Amino acid sequence: MIYLDTSVALAQLLAEDRAPPATLWAESLVSSRLIEYELWTRIHARGLGGSHGEDVRQLLGRVAFLELTAPVLTRCLEPFPLPVRTLDALHLASVEFLRQQGQDVRLATYDARMEAVAERLGIPTYAV
Repeated sequence: MIYLDTSVALAQLLAEDRAPPATLWAESLVSSRLIEYELWTRIHARGLGGSHGEDVRQLLGRVAFLELTAPVLTRCLEPFPLPVRTLDALHLASVEFLRQQGQDVRLATYDARMEAVAERLGIPTYAV
């Protein structure tokens, strides 16, 4: 199972200089419900709702969502091994929750800071 970070989803949607490999989309994808809000906020901020809206819906349709439950939110109250931004903490706490439930999860991210924290937490990454 691959935990999809917003940075990877945005790279796919916005045809940035880097894009995830096509094989990623054949994987079982999961993310916090937070990704939905992050994607739409960024798409609307760029005025791309009309041109990219269907692509956002299709991408989100490939992802299983993990809700921001009490255990995930509680984890964010504890320190991380390196400083993290709030939304990154929520994503990392979501990955940790899935792993505690016995799921074999790898993180797909383009965020170097998030990747460094994941490494310190023992979370494997997916090469994007």
